[in-house]
Amino acid sequence: MIYKMLDRYSVRTDLALEEKERFESDHVEVPGVILEEDYDAQSEIRITKVKIETENGAKIMGKPAGTYLTMEAPNMSVPDEDYHREISKKVATYLNKLMEGMELPDRQDLSVLIVGLGNRQVTPDALGPNVVDNLVVTRHIVKEYGKYAMGMEHANQVSAIVPGVMGQTGMESVEIIKGVVDQIKPDLIIAVDALAARNTRRLHRTIQIADTGIHPGAGVGNHRSGLNKETLGVPVIGIGVPTVVDAATIVSDTMENLIHSMEESQILKGVGEALSTYNEAEKYELIKKLISPHLNGMFVTPKDVDEMIKQISFTISEAMNILFNSEVPA
Repeated sequence: MIYKMLDRYSVRTDLALEEKERFESDHVEVPGVILEEDYDAQSEIRITKVKIETENGAKIMGKPAGTYLTMEAPNMSVPDEDYHREISKKVATYLNKLMEGMELPDRQDLSVLIVGLGNRQVTPDALGPNVVDNLVVTRHIVKEYGKYAMGMEHANQVSAIVPGVMGQTGMESVEIIKGVVDQIKPDLIIAVDALAARNTRRLHRTIQIADTGIHPGAGVGNHRSGLNKETLGVPVIGIGVPTVVDAATIVSDTMENLIHSMEESQILKGVGEALSTYNEAEKYELIKKLISPHLNGMFVTPKDVDEMIKQISFTISEAMNILFNSEVPA
């Protein structure tokens, strides 16, 4: 029965949390998938862990088996340095927890490759390159002068690359990264990329961290080879922030408000009640059929995307600077 429902769940999103929410809205329990939530009332940060434990659960969710941590912070869009520093510390903490579950050598002397995915020339897709711009890279210093040149007894070797996109290089990102991996042989790869979301309220306010790697372009329909342990031979952690939603999502959210207004109207109450019987996936599919074919492949981003990308990329890079170049936060 559940497999017959999968055809309806075609809303584009890179967030495992949103995939799980769609099934829950229809009161469908996905076997092999566990969801845990934690809320920090003081900082207003909600952490949700979606753990896909079985291949059956992975098939239903449309995502590889593994752990997906989603951090939602409504105030992430506010230019508050102290608040963003707090978020950076939390991101570093959860990255460290994921790393503890991986088969890695000495945590204090890791060789880590940070990959900034995306197109620097397209602002909503420039998150990865901007993160790399703000990183403290140390591999060349450690290799040249030794770990004591960093003023630490232990020092991680941090290197970084921005492979660009196929339209710029003519090569898949995984091909470029594989060549680098073969040469420098890192212990761990962390790939950072912009994501697509289903819900507009999650744009620039959500960070997803996954131990399953990342699939560049999947959320916007540009399916590329995934960056994961299977393709690169090295454990890969994916970090992403949703920066776009598709046009059908905007119209679908507007339709929800319209239905509520109809239900409160004496004249249109019957129409509103009829439409309210549709589940979320059915409403979305109806919208896709109604809007112009030219809008069906359109993706939308907030007007302040320039400032948001700059701000959030610094927050993520600061998290990795904390994790690999100072003491790991408790």
